[in-house]
Amino acid sequence: MSTQTAAPAPTGNRKGARQDYVTRNFGVLSILAVLAVLFVFFSLQTDVFLTTNNLVNVARQVAPTVIVAVAMTFVITTGSIDLSVGSIVGLTAAALAIFAESRNPLIALALTLVLGLGIGMINGALTAYGQLQSFIVTLAALTAVRGLALLITDGYSTPITSEWLLPIGNGKLAGLYAPTWIAVATVALGWYAFNHTRFGRYVVATGSNAESLRRAGVDVRRIQLAVLTLTGLAAALAGVITASRLASGSANSGTLFELEVITAVVLGGTALMGGKGSIIGSAIGAVTLGVISNGLVLLRVDVYWVPITQGLILIVAILLNAKLFGRVSGQKG
Repeated sequence: MSTQTAAPAPTGNRKGARQDYVTRNFGVLSILAVLAVLFVFFSLQTDVFLTTNNLVNVARQVAPTVIVAVAMTFVITTGSIDLSVGSIVGLTAAALAIFAESRNPLIALALTLVLGLGIGMINGALTAYGQLQSFIVTLAALTAVRGLALLITDGYSTPITSEWLLPIGNGKLAGLYAPTWIAVATVALGWYAFNHTRFGRYVVATGSNAESLRRAGVDVRRIQLAVLTLTGLAAALAGVITASRLASGSANSGTLFELEVITAVVLGGTALMGGKGSIIGSAIGAVTLGVISNGLVLLRVDVYWVPITQGLILIVAILLNAKLFGRVSGQKG
């Protein structure tokens, strides 16, 4: 009896498969390479960087950015943007502390999340059904929501003493802080929804060819409403985590947070013009920004260089997004 052995795959096919994989995952692979380089650099510059305590703290600090970056990936993939997330963080952080003073902690938490969801729904309704540009709508919300936060607090922080709320930001499980686990769960849910549900496919289609999706019978306005509502809820969750971690709610929380989130999403390979996004890439982008901030602090670089660095990174990321990333995608076609 003769035995048959499968013929080896042609070298050209394997090479083509690798090129196709790199093309499809270019954004994630590139930011992952940058993160690896940063880990090597900072570990060589300071002995503190790779310690368990430092890495666990970095994971907790970047959790709010990761959570909102996941939601922002949906928004930017549709071709929209949300500039109000930082202000929503500030308002919800302050609101949680105020609600907790006179209400049951669980009710205070629910009201805070509903508040963020409501603001996101207003942004979405004005964009989708009011036919306004999301940039204009959320820019107005950025100012108005921050002003509302300052109004209800008179500019002062409100302490949080509830034993039910503080563990949200400071509790630990299996060596990691609660915000880290919340961020991991958010990434998992976001990845599944983006890649394996009809809603995720509609999000991508809205950004790549909204008219074709509309002719197929899908109400594109509902998709736009949903993604902006999602960022409002995610920003509220980030506000809750921030307030509970600091044990106080401040209207000034989340200042320039929107810059950090958008930078993370763009770094992760999501196309600014819509039609392509990566949940994993956005999460890695957020971690990369956290590592940079942490590394600069450990190297005792002036703290004011952190936002300057983030701004420069955003410019570079936009250039790469528009030039190099677009060129690689074009080669595939």
